[in-house]
Amino acid sequence: MSETNNPLGLTTIPSVSSEGLVPVGKRTSLRSYLSALWNRRHFIIAESRAKMSSSTRKNLLGYGWLFLTPLFSVLAFWFIFGFILQTSRGVPNFIGFLVVGVFFFGFTGRCLTGGTGAIRSGASMIRGFQFPRAALPISTVVRNFLDFLPTLVVMVIVLAIIPPLEVITWRVFLVIPVIVLQTIFNVGLACLLARLGHIVPDLTNFMSIVSRFWLYGSGVFFSIEDRLADHPALLAAMQFNPLAAYLTLVRNSLLYGVDSPPSLWLVGTFWAFGLLIVGFLFFWRGEETYGRR
Repeated sequence: MSETNNPLGLTTIPSVSSEGLVPVGKRTSLRSYLSALWNRRHFIIAESRAKMSSSTRKNLLGYGWLFLTPLFSVLAFWFIFGFILQTSRGVPNFIGFLVVGVFFFGFTGRCLTGGTGAIRSGASMIRGFQFPRAALPISTVVRNFLDFLPTLVVMVIVLAIIPPLEVITWRVFLVIPVIVLQTIFNVGLACLLARLGHIVPDLTNFMSIVSRFWLYGSGVFFSIEDRLADHPALLAAMQFNPLAAYLTLVRNSLLYGVDSPPSLWLVGTFWAFGLLIVGFLFFWRGEETYGRR
Protein backbone atom coordinates (compact mmCIF):
# COMPACT_ATOMS: atom_id res chain seq x y z
CA MET A 1 0.00 0.00 0.00
CA SER A 2 1.56 3.33 -1.03
CA GLU A 3 1.25 6.67 0.63
CA THR A 4 -0.50 9.56 -1.11
CA ASN A 5 0.60 13.18 -1.36
CA ASN A 6 -1.68 16.19 -1.18
CA PRO A 7 -1.16 19.39 -3.18
CA LEU A 8 0.90 20.87 -0.32
CA GLY A 9 3.40 18.02 -0.46
CA LEU A 10 2.35 16.60 2.90
CA THR A 11 2.13 12.83 3.17
CA THR A 12 -1.12 11.31 4.33
CA ILE A 13 -1.65 7.70 5.30
CA PRO A 14 -4.64 6.00 3.65
CA SER A 15 -7.09 3.98 5.71
CA VAL A 16 -9.77 1.52 4.73
CA SER A 17 -13.45 2.42 5.07
CA SER A 18 -16.68 1.47 3.41
CA GLU A 19 -15.83 4.07 0.78
CA GLY A 20 -12.45 2.54 -0.11
CA LEU A 21 -9.08 4.11 0.70
CA VAL A 22 -9.35 7.54 2.28
CA PRO A 23 -6.76 9.65 4.13
CA VAL A 24 -6.82 9.33 7.92
CA GLY A 25 -9.02 12.07 9.41
CA LYS A 26 -10.85 12.80 6.18
CA ARG A 27 -14.55 13.40 6.57
CA THR A 28 -16.53 10.48 5.17
CA SER A 29 -20.15 10.52 4.04
CA LEU A 30 -22.74 11.06 6.73
CA ARG A 31 -24.05 7.51 6.32
CA SER A 32 -20.58 5.96 6.73
CA TYR A 33 -19.87 8.29 9.64
CA LEU A 34 -23.01 7.25 11.49
CA SER A 35 -22.25 3.60 10.81
CA ALA A 36 -18.72 3.95 12.18
CA LEU A 37 -20.06 5.77 15.22
CA TRP A 38 -22.57 3.00 15.90
CA ASN A 39 -19.84 0.36 15.58
CA ARG A 40 -17.90 2.14 18.32
CA ARG A 41 -20.80 2.37 20.76
CA HIS A 42 -19.10 -0.10 23.13
CA PHE A 43 -15.98 2.07 23.13
CA ILE A 44 -18.07 5.14 23.97
CA ILE A 45 -19.75 3.41 26.92
CA ALA A 46 -16.47 1.93 28.20
CA GLU A 47 -14.66 5.26 27.91
CA SER A 48 -17.51 7.02 29.73
CA ARG A 49 -17.42 4.50 32.57
CA ALA A 50 -13.64 4.81 32.84
CA LYS A 51 -13.84 8.60 33.20
CA MET A 52 -16.69 8.24 35.68
CA SER A 53 -14.60 5.89 37.81
CA SER A 54 -11.44 8.01 37.61
CA SER A 55 -13.31 11.09 38.81
CA THR A 56 -14.24 9.42 42.12
CA ARG A 57 -11.43 6.89 42.67
CA LYS A 58 -9.16 9.33 44.53
CA ASN A 59 -11.88 10.46 46.94
CA LEU A 60 -12.35 8.80 50.30
CA LEU A 61 -16.09 8.42 49.77
CA GLY A 62 -15.73 7.40 46.13
CA TYR A 63 -19.09 7.05 44.41
CA GLY A 64 -20.75 8.47 47.52
CA TRP A 65 -20.08 11.96 46.18
CA LEU A 66 -22.40 11.25 43.27
CA PHE A 67 -25.18 11.19 45.90
CA LEU A 68 -23.83 13.80 48.32
CA THR A 69 -22.95 16.57 45.86
CA PRO A 70 -26.49 17.14 44.55
CA LEU A 71 -27.91 16.78 48.06
CA PHE A 72 -25.59 19.44 49.48
CA SER A 73 -26.34 21.66 46.48
CA VAL A 74 -30.07 21.49 47.21
CA LEU A 75 -29.46 22.36 50.87
CA ALA A 76 -27.30 25.35 49.92
CA PHE A 77 -29.77 26.66 47.35
CA TRP A 78 -32.71 26.14 49.71
CA PHE A 79 -30.95 28.17 52.44
CA ILE A 80 -30.12 31.05 50.08
CA PHE A 81 -33.22 31.20 47.89
CA GLY A 82 -35.89 29.58 50.01
CA PHE A 83 -34.94 30.78 53.50
CA ILE A 84 -33.12 34.08 52.93
CA LEU A 85 -34.57 35.42 49.67
CA GLN A 86 -37.99 33.80 50.19
CA THR A 87 -38.46 32.78 46.56
CA SER A 88 -40.48 29.86 47.93
CA ARG A 89 -43.53 32.07 48.47
CA GLY A 90 -46.38 30.93 46.25
CA VAL A 91 -44.55 27.80 45.07
CA PRO A 92 -46.22 24.55 46.18
CA ASN A 93 -43.75 22.01 47.58
CA PHE A 94 -40.76 24.29 47.15
CA ILE A 95 -38.29 21.61 48.28
CA GLY A 96 -39.45 19.27 45.53
CA PHE A 97 -39.55 22.19 43.08
CA LEU A 98 -35.94 23.01 43.95
CA VAL A 99 -34.74 19.40 43.90
CA VAL A 100 -36.07 18.83 40.38
CA GLY A 101 -34.59 22.11 39.16
CA VAL A 102 -31.12 21.59 40.60
CA PHE A 103 -30.79 17.93 39.59
CA PHE A 104 -32.13 18.18 36.05
CA PHE A 105 -30.38 21.44 35.23
CA GLY A 106 -27.13 20.02 36.59
CA PHE A 107 -27.31 17.24 33.98
CA THR A 108 -27.38 19.70 31.08
CA GLY A 109 -24.98 22.13 32.75
CA ARG A 110 -22.26 19.49 33.01
CA CYS A 111 -22.81 18.45 29.39
CA LEU A 112 -22.48 22.10 28.35
CA THR A 113 -19.11 22.63 30.01
CA GLY A 114 -17.80 19.14 29.29
CA GLY A 115 -18.86 19.18 25.66
CA THR A 116 -17.14 22.52 25.02
CA GLY A 117 -13.76 21.05 26.00
CA ALA A 118 -14.31 17.56 24.56
CA ILE A 119 -11.96 17.97 21.58
CA ARG A 120 -9.18 19.58 23.60
CA SER A 121 -9.35 16.98 26.36
CA GLY A 122 -9.32 14.17 23.77
CA ALA A 123 -6.50 15.62 21.64
CA SER A 124 -4.06 12.79 22.42
CA MET A 125 -6.65 10.17 21.52
CA ILE A 126 -7.45 11.95 18.26
CA ARG A 127 -3.78 11.94 17.25
CA GLY A 128 -3.26 8.32 18.23
CA PHE A 129 -6.38 6.59 16.93
CA GLN A 130 -8.72 6.70 13.97
CA PHE A 131 -12.36 6.97 15.05
CA PRO A 132 -15.36 9.27 14.50
CA ARG A 133 -14.56 12.36 16.56
CA ALA A 134 -18.22 12.73 17.54
CA ALA A 135 -17.57 9.88 19.96
CA LEU A 136 -15.87 12.41 22.26
CA PRO A 137 -18.79 14.81 22.92
CA ILE A 138 -21.22 11.88 22.93
CA SER A 139 -19.02 10.15 25.49
CA THR A 140 -19.23 13.29 27.63
CA VAL A 141 -23.03 13.11 27.59
CA VAL A 142 -23.02 9.37 28.36
CA ARG A 143 -20.69 9.91 31.32
CA ASN A 144 -22.84 12.71 32.70
CA PHE A 145 -25.93 10.57 32.18
CA LEU A 146 -24.33 7.82 34.26
CA ASP A 147 -23.55 10.43 36.92
CA PHE A 148 -27.14 11.66 36.67
CA LEU A 149 -28.68 8.28 37.53
CA PRO A 150 -27.58 8.33 41.20
CA THR A 151 -29.00 11.83 41.57
CA LEU A 152 -32.37 10.48 40.45
CA VAL A 153 -32.20 8.03 43.35
CA VAL A 154 -31.44 10.91 45.73
CA MET A 155 -34.31 12.89 44.22
CA VAL A 156 -36.81 10.07 44.78
CA ILE A 157 -35.63 9.62 48.39
CA VAL A 158 -35.86 13.34 49.15
CA LEU A 159 -39.34 13.65 47.64
CA ALA A 160 -40.48 10.53 49.52
CA ILE A 161 -39.37 11.61 53.01
CA ILE A 162 -39.66 15.41 53.08
CA PRO A 163 -43.18 16.86 53.37
CA PRO A 164 -45.42 17.83 51.79
CA LEU A 165 -45.80 14.40 50.23
CA GLU A 166 -47.43 14.46 46.83
CA VAL A 167 -49.98 11.95 45.55
CA ILE A 168 -48.27 9.81 42.92
CA THR A 169 -50.26 9.42 39.69
CA TRP A 170 -49.63 7.59 36.43
CA ARG A 171 -48.05 10.80 35.12
CA VAL A 172 -44.86 9.95 36.97
CA PHE A 173 -43.97 7.70 34.01
CA LEU A 174 -43.91 10.80 31.79
CA VAL A 175 -40.62 11.71 33.46
CA ILE A 176 -38.95 8.99 31.37
CA PRO A 177 -39.66 10.61 27.96
CA VAL A 178 -38.58 13.96 29.41
CA ILE A 179 -35.21 12.45 30.39
CA VAL A 180 -34.93 10.98 26.88
CA LEU A 181 -35.66 14.36 25.28
CA GLN A 182 -33.22 16.15 27.57
CA THR A 183 -30.49 13.59 26.83
CA ILE A 184 -31.01 13.99 23.07
CA PHE A 185 -30.86 17.75 23.55
CA ASN A 186 -27.61 17.38 25.50
CA VAL A 187 -26.01 15.34 22.69
CA GLY A 188 -26.79 18.06 20.16
CA LEU A 189 -25.57 20.75 22.56
CA ALA A 190 -22.31 18.91 23.29
CA CYS A 191 -21.59 18.34 19.57
CA LEU A 192 -22.30 21.97 18.72
CA LEU A 193 -20.12 23.34 21.50
CA ALA A 194 -17.36 20.79 20.93
CA ARG A 195 -16.58 22.26 17.51
CA LEU A 196 -17.04 25.83 18.73
CA GLY A 197 -14.71 25.10 21.65
CA HIS A 198 -12.16 23.71 19.20
CA ILE A 199 -12.36 26.84 17.04
CA VAL A 200 -12.29 29.24 20.02
CA PRO A 201 -10.40 27.61 22.93
CA ASP A 202 -11.32 30.46 25.31
CA LEU A 203 -14.96 29.46 24.96
CA THR A 204 -14.38 26.75 27.58
CA ASN A 205 -13.91 29.38 30.29
CA PHE A 206 -16.79 31.50 29.01
CA MET A 207 -19.24 28.58 29.18
CA SER A 208 -19.13 28.56 32.97
CA ILE A 209 -20.54 32.09 32.90
CA VAL A 210 -23.17 31.13 30.32
CA SER A 211 -24.16 28.19 32.52
CA ARG A 212 -24.80 30.50 35.48
CA PHE A 213 -26.99 32.84 33.44
CA TRP A 214 -28.88 29.86 32.05
CA LEU A 215 -29.30 28.49 35.57
CA TYR A 216 -30.97 31.65 36.84
CA GLY A 217 -33.06 32.02 33.69
CA SER A 218 -34.55 28.52 33.69
CA GLY A 219 -36.81 28.75 36.72
CA VAL A 220 -34.64 26.51 38.89
CA PHE A 221 -35.14 28.57 42.07
CA PHE A 222 -38.41 30.39 41.39
CA SER A 223 -41.57 30.18 39.35
CA ILE A 224 -41.15 31.99 36.04
CA GLU A 225 -44.91 32.44 35.67
CA ASP A 226 -45.22 34.17 39.05
CA ARG A 227 -42.14 36.36 38.80
CA LEU A 228 -42.70 37.52 35.21
CA ALA A 229 -46.49 37.78 35.24
CA ASP A 230 -46.25 41.55 34.61
CA HIS A 231 -43.86 41.09 31.67
CA PRO A 232 -45.72 38.92 29.11
CA ALA A 233 -43.14 39.34 26.33
CA LEU A 234 -40.26 38.31 28.57
CA LEU A 235 -42.34 35.48 30.00
CA ALA A 236 -43.06 34.12 26.51
CA ALA A 237 -39.35 34.22 25.65
CA MET A 238 -38.40 32.48 28.90
CA GLN A 239 -40.96 29.73 28.32
CA PHE A 240 -39.27 28.92 25.00
CA ASN A 241 -36.14 28.11 27.02
CA PRO A 242 -35.65 24.31 26.58
CA LEU A 243 -34.51 23.78 30.16
CA ALA A 244 -37.52 25.66 31.51
CA ALA A 245 -39.74 23.38 29.42
CA TYR A 246 -38.07 20.18 30.66
CA LEU A 247 -38.19 21.30 34.29
CA THR A 248 -41.87 22.21 34.05
CA LEU A 249 -42.72 18.90 32.40
CA VAL A 250 -40.99 16.96 35.19
CA ARG A 251 -42.55 19.06 37.95
CA ASN A 252 -46.06 18.74 36.54
CA SER A 253 -45.71 14.98 36.12
CA LEU A 254 -43.83 14.14 39.31
CA LEU A 255 -44.77 16.77 41.89
CA TYR A 256 -48.18 18.10 41.02
CA GLY A 257 -49.77 15.25 39.05
CA VAL A 258 -51.24 17.51 36.39
CA ASP A 259 -51.21 17.38 32.61
CA SER A 260 -48.72 19.60 30.83
CA PRO A 261 -49.98 21.60 27.85
CA PRO A 262 -49.16 20.03 24.46
CA SER A 263 -47.25 23.19 23.52
CA LEU A 264 -44.74 22.44 26.26
CA TRP A 265 -44.09 18.96 24.86
CA LEU A 266 -43.71 20.48 21.39
CA VAL A 267 -41.12 22.95 22.67
CA GLY A 268 -39.14 20.18 24.38
CA THR A 269 -39.30 17.92 21.31
CA PHE A 270 -38.41 20.73 18.90
CA TRP A 271 -35.32 21.68 20.90
CA ALA A 272 -34.20 18.07 21.40
CA PHE A 273 -34.31 16.89 17.79
CA GLY A 274 -33.66 20.29 16.24
CA LEU A 275 -30.44 20.83 18.17
CA LEU A 276 -29.40 17.21 17.65
CA ILE A 277 -29.59 17.61 13.87
CA VAL A 278 -27.97 21.05 13.77
CA GLY A 279 -25.30 20.28 16.35
CA PHE A 280 -24.31 16.89 14.92
CA LEU A 281 -24.14 18.11 11.31
CA PHE A 282 -22.14 21.15 12.40
CA PHE A 283 -19.68 18.90 14.23
CA TRP A 284 -19.45 16.38 11.37
CA ARG A 285 -18.59 19.09 8.84
CA GLY A 286 -15.56 20.03 10.92
CA GLU A 287 -14.28 16.44 11.22
CA GLU A 288 -11.11 17.06 9.18
CA THR A 289 -10.00 19.98 11.39
CA TYR A 290 -9.88 18.13 14.72
CA GLY A 291 -6.43 17.19 15.95
CA ARG A 292 -4.57 19.71 13.82
CA ARG A 293 -3.77 21.89 16.79
